[in-house]
Amino acid sequence: MRAVFGLVLLAGLALAGVAVYMAQNFIGQTQAALIRERQFNAKAGKLVEVYVFNKALSYGDPLVVDDAQLIYWPEKALPEGIFRDAAILFPEGADGPRYLMRSVEAYEPILATRVTEPGEVAGLTAKLTPGMRAFAIKVGVASGVSGFVQPDDFIDIYWTGTTSNSNGDVTRLIESKIQIIAVDNASGEGQSSGNTTARTITVAGTPEQIARLAQAQATGGLSMSLVGEGEEASTALVEVDGNSLLGIEEKEVVQVEAAEVCTRKERKAGVLVETPVPCN
Repeated sequence: MRAVFGLVLLAGLALAGVAVYMAQNFIGQTQAALIRERQFNAKAGKLVEVYVFNKALSYGDPLVVDDAQLIYWPEKALPEGIFRDAAILFPEGADGPRYLMRSVEAYEPILATRVTEPGEVAGLTAKLTPGMRAFAIKVGVASGVSGFVQPDDFIDIYWTGTTSNSNGDVTRLIESKIQIIAVDNASGEGQSSGNTTARTITVAGTPEQIARLAQAQATGGLSMSLVGEGEEASTALVEVDGNSLLGIEEKEVVQVEAAEVCTRKERKAGVLVETPVPCN
């Protein structure tokens, strides 16, 4: 009987040891997970709720309450103009809904630059900042960009024509990094197709820039080149004519003054003879 009691006691002690070991292992794993979570939270910072689109929407679509949802976003990485308050995003008593100013995908943050003011219909006027004007430029295959530009791209514009002091055509950069706000009738990303040739692009510029473009379009040909993201506008004078294109240098013709020649005229036997003499 005592032997059985001893065996039971030993089994109980073994089970208790295993239980303690397992409990310590579980507690250690939990503490390690808690430490990792604290380290992650310290790196990510405070999380706050922001509004995002919960589905893909196209340019011009109205934004309704069912199209938005709240998610957590790192507070230190909030984009400028993001909406966090439903009363601001969907104000009561507004004249109408907000409209999409560009195509968006699901879970993109809702930014003030992506939607119009409440009741304001999306259009070119909504894409013009104060002091800017819209100007349409005719383009074609020869313009250089008609097949692949999209709204919100930036381009350089070159003018080719004849000036009063040139012997032939001159090409000059007249506008650098000017923004395209529409291609044909499409003013939002995803509306225009890169597989078709655009006939017209609309750019945004100051009244002075628009006047230069109107004069350039009326007096010569316009060509365009696409500007890469992050590139700065060029301020240098860029001009090429036929001579500089081919590396021809114009040489100045020097007029050499002819030496003075003195002669003396005499009539001999009825014939007028002209004889060279030293000039005094």
